[in-house]
Amino acid sequence: MTTVFEPIRPRKISEEIVEQIKKLIAKGELKPGDRIPSERDLATMLGVSRPSVREAIMVLEAMGFLDSRQGGGTFVRTLTGTSIANPLAILIEQRDPELLRALAEVRMGLESWSAYLAAQRAEAHEIAEMRRLYEIMAEQATLGGWDPEVDADFHYAITAASHNSLQMHVLDSVHTLFHTTIQVALMEFYRQQGHIEKLLTQHREILEAIAAHDAEQARHKMMIHLALVEEKMAELLRNPRH
Repeated sequence: MTTVFEPIRPRKISEEIVEQIKKLIAKGELKPGDRIPSERDLATMLGVSRPSVREAIMVLEAMGFLDSRQGGGTFVRTLTGTSIANPLAILIEQRDPELLRALAEVRMGLESWSAYLAAQRAEAHEIAEMRRLYEIMAEQATLGGWDPEVDADFHYAITAASHNSLQMHVLDSVHTLFHTTIQVALMEFYRQQGHIEKLLTQHREILEAIAAHDAEQARHKMMIHLALVEEKMAELLRNPRH
């Protein structure tokens, strides 16, 4: 039998750079939205020429891994793309209660698992970031309620601490949708006395479980929290506001 061998082709420097950046994205060390170093800094860190770095970045952009912004740097894109988020975002803007409740249910599955993994894997600086965001919510709560963006950042910090790159990319792709459920839920909670305190307590309990590295407790506390959000969406479905 004749075996046909193919010649081994030496890799270009730019191809090596492409593979290294792809691996960092796949492992979650470069997260969606992270800004990568400049061409000059990358060239220095990797010990290669700037043209090789420039070529690698162009390849990664064409492959959909990176996004260069004029005058603003180069950022990691979400690997799940926009095909899921964009069509639903149009529907979400109408704040349909049934769709919002469905999103709350999706959050229960994704984020309870994120909390479980975060409790196992979160590093000290990640827990510190969750605590910083919680403290902002606590401070704003004294004024009657907190910014939905801070709430969303708190939940995203938990998912980032899961160290599961695919989980992060999935959440990033539907971040706008989840942000809407947070926004609507908070508006409803603000209308009812005592609910803000309950919500803040739930966030603290999730944080404490993750900080204690108690995975089951973190998952359980996140489920309780998101069940309350889902209940609010169901209530909106029963009694829609016009």
